[in-house]
Amino acid sequence: MGYPHEPPCTYNDMATSTAMAVLWVKNNIQLYGGNPDRIFISGHSAGGHLAALVSLRNEYFDTLRTANPIKGAILIDAAGLDMHDYLKKENLKKDHHYFRVFTSKPSIWKEATPLYHLYKGMPKMLIYQGEKTYPSIKVSNEKFVTALKVYVPKPNFHILKNKKHIPMILQFYNSGNLIYKEMVDFMKE
Repeated sequence: MGYPHEPPCTYNDMATSTAMAVLWVKNNIQLYGGNPDRIFISGHSAGGHLAALVSLRNEYFDTLRTANPIKGAILIDAAGLDMHDYLKKENLKKDHHYFRVFTSKPSIWKEATPLYHLYKGMPKMLIYQGEKTYPSIKVSNEKFVTALKVYVPKPNFHILKNKKHIPMILQFYNSGNLIYKEMVDFMKE
């Protein structure tokens, strides 16, 4: 799935586009033999941020006049699960492209942060993180999983040994990757 890229698009534009794509899948999946009541979303890196955000913030579907159809999300080395803390501490220059996407307002950073939108009964999550990923992703995922434990005592979180950020997604070019079975089992639960 594609989404508008920054700049000039904001995170909200990207998330809205993602929700529209999910709704299209729900409305058309039966044509391809799928079940519209079993919609799962996945994303790597910034796509993981959007998958989490759209899964957790029903507002994106409210604006489309439909209930959130997402039953679960698979996050693959997701970046930005705590954009608020990252932007607050990173000391980026004022012209950094993140500020065009997320603005310079901490209240907006919070709205864009999946960590602040967890709730009881949310879509289930399967989370993969590379052992050798970027430090900001490690910190963000750790905070997200810790917060998730309030609602899900045993989060479905896996650290993949020796994996860096880019190989976390490249591994899926191998159709024999055993993680595919884990993902299918997760979706069947």
